[in-house]
Amino acid sequence: MLDLPAPANRTLTGRAARAGTQNSKRRVAPGDVEPSRERLLHAALRLFASQGYARTSTREIAEAAEANLAAISYYFGDKAGLYRALLDELHKLPHQGASLWAGAGPSLSDALRGYFSAYVDPLRQGDVSRLCMKLHLRELLEPTGLWQAQTDAALHSGHGALMALLCRHLDLDAEDDELARLALCIAALGMHLHLGRDMRDTLAPTLGRDEQSLDLWLDRLVLYGVALVGAERQRRAIAG
Repeated sequence: MLDLPAPANRTLTGRAARAGTQNSKRRVAPGDVEPSRERLLHAALRLFASQGYARTSTREIAEAAEANLAAISYYFGDKAGLYRALLDELHKLPHQGASLWAGAGPSLSDALRGYFSAYVDPLRQGDVSRLCMKLHLRELLEPTGLWQAQTDAALHSGHGALMALLCRHLDLDAEDDELARLALCIAALGMHLHLGRDMRDTLAPTLGRDEQSLDLWLDRLVLYGVALVGAERQRRAIAG
């Protein structure tokens, strides 16, 4: 993910918030180059992931990072440039290494375990990894157009690999719309871990609080994925 040391969490209220506003009027200090850039990236990641691109302002990012507003122009050009800078941290998500789970060798359970690990593992790796995944999924659901080519390529690659896997395990001669429906339902199981996190934390907060709970999530996602494939196999046999 972000190859940067995570800055300390800060709540900007009172004096700190006013200082952030005042700092935006100052010039970028040469000695603050790397710390300011890192803080801006972390603040932008958190705000873009939680609020979306359109609802996040450069002033808000600068204040959250305790950096000069001018620093965004200095390092990234503008908000779009800052947003694009995060792309490098998302190119591995969510289907990096599809060949490891989509090959002919693994059983369906093994393949789905590898597939769903791409969604569960970021939850094990701290806040930055979780936010990277959340921002990636937000871009898929609320596209800005700034990452269109990259997100389309990643989306088609992951979907295509899953379709090929399901086609093979269902012994189909060709892919069809029903197979695509199944693939999207399976993908939704993994996506909901991130997009539905606030709902999960409200309704069942114990389901994501430690490593053991994440291990159980992975086991259950594999179980549910296999069940969906089994249901589709049965449906086709009856329709047959």
